[in-house]
Amino acid sequence: MKLARTILLAALCAAATPALADATKVAGTWQSESGITRVKVVPCGGALCGHVVWQRSPSKDVYNPDPAKRERPVVGLQLVSGMRQTAPDEWSGSIYNYEDGQTYHGKVKVIGGNAIQIGGCVLGGVLCQSKTWTKVN
Repeated sequence: MKLARTILLAALCAAATPALADATKVAGTWQSESGITRVKVVPCGGALCGHVVWQRSPSKDVYNPDPAKRERPVVGLQLVSGMRQTAPDEWSGSIYNYEDGQTYHGKVKVIGGNAIQIGGCVLGGVLCQSKTWTKVN
């Protein structure tokens, strides 16, 4: 019985290792395509999350649908949440766009050692837009 538990635990750890290794490809600080925002992506609760850590010209979350949140600074906002791996080098979750105050179903795809493609969709995936972010660390 003890041996069976040890084998099961080892198998679970081995199965989790590739996902953790892939997460390191996305973890880090990324600069938006426009160059005005940097987002730090980190593992959080079995998924990936990302917070704004820098803005060229700091602004506020003025387009947030909740009036009580419109005065909060963009630096510190969580833009990427619940990104779970769906395929090698691909994650799916939610992306908040502070430029329009909307949260979208989003995807992240590694497109090179120092670049990711991040995008969001509306209308069930009918209309999508993506941007390329580059790694800064």
